[in-house]
Amino acid sequence: MAIGTSRKGTIGILTGGGDVPGLNPAIRAVTFRAIGEGYNVIGIRRGWAGVVDIVRDERYDNSNNFQVLTQEIVDRLGRTGGTFLHTSRTNPSKVSRANIPDHLKGTYNDEKNDLTPEVLRNLEWLGIEYMIPIGGDDTLSYGVRLHGEGIKVIAMPKTMDNDVPGTDYCIGFSTCVTRTIEMTNRLRTSAGSHERLLVLEVFGRYAGFSAMVPTLAGAAHRCVIPEYPFNLDRLTELLVLDRRRNPSRYAIVLVSEGARVEGGEMMFEGEATDAFGHKKLGGIGDFVSRELRARSAKFNGGKTIDTISQNLGYLVRSGDPDALDSVVPMAFGNLALDLLLAKNFGKLVVLQNGRYRSIPIETVTARKKVVNVEEHYNTDRLRPQFRSFEGKPTLIMGDQG
Repeated sequence: MAIGTSRKGTIGILTGGGDVPGLNPAIRAVTFRAIGEGYNVIGIRRGWAGVVDIVRDERYDNSNNFQVLTQEIVDRLGRTGGTFLHTSRTNPSKVSRANIPDHLKGTYNDEKNDLTPEVLRNLEWLGIEYMIPIGGDDTLSYGVRLHGEGIKVIAMPKTMDNDVPGTDYCIGFSTCVTRTIEMTNRLRTSAGSHERLLVLEVFGRYAGFSAMVPTLAGAAHRCVIPEYPFNLDRLTELLVLDRRRNPSRYAIVLVSEGARVEGGEMMFEGEATDAFGHKKLGGIGDFVSRELRARSAKFNGGKTIDTISQNLGYLVRSGDPDALDSVVPMAFGNLALDLLLAKNFGKLVVLQNGRYRSIPIETVTARKKVVNVEEHYNTDRLRPQFRSFEGKPTLIMGDQG
């Protein structure tokens, strides 16, 4: 098929995993620069699913799987939140038998199927020579796979959890922090009016950055994170003390969705897993809320303190991007094109100590990025350490792997 063969070449771009503000500005930045440099750009719809589902027949309507991008299209949508290309959590190297596209049934019959050969043929059919995936470590791990298969890949980190290794910052994180602070400040009026303990569950499966940074900024008194199993009695004691010291008689704790009590495990909504093997987390905030209420009398002269429990969930990943998530995606997109023009492939664009750089894409799968508990988290006080800020990245807790 090969779209636009008279041009310099064709770039494919996609967004995978959870949506965040800043994805559309990133798509806009890549498309504007690429077209200006003489390249065509194809937007792959629904993440890696769009590449898997393509039917290699010019008579077939593949509009659900990809679209040719123009400056007019991306300029209109580039200031908005979410991703107009849509997204999925598809892993082409592990597609279940139930999710095999109809036109490939009969060819792939295992419980889990590696459809990478189809992906490679589909990219060739579209004439895509370069791929720019935007996503978290799951989405980008397949970018690592394609790089190993010879595709010219340049990746961009995106996730509210800010847990892609090798970069201090991921697209979507600043807006997540901004929204969390904003909504915590709104909810504190109810907590104060009723003299309650306010428990807010936030995202963060393995890394607690989305709970730590808002707490560091003063949004909450305490936070519990996946990196350090916490003691419920100690948390209750601290929050009761915070409430007693507060003239408005309330206290707030941010709870990462992946947080665990001492001796306990992560809490899940059910047993179903996504294509990358992750169960859907949920319930730790309500559990902590119930336990705080049940234990509060022990530290409050025998009187029970009521609680308010709220899962901020998708509210912190919705809406328009803030300033940082408008500027960083623009810079990431242009850096990706710089690398492409220099034929420097197999790279992940990153922010390190306030400077834009690129690192090998294999970093994504080489290790995990989590909060450095010893340096940044006070395990007795259950809140961030307020010390040694000199020389730290803008948001304090960068990648130190």
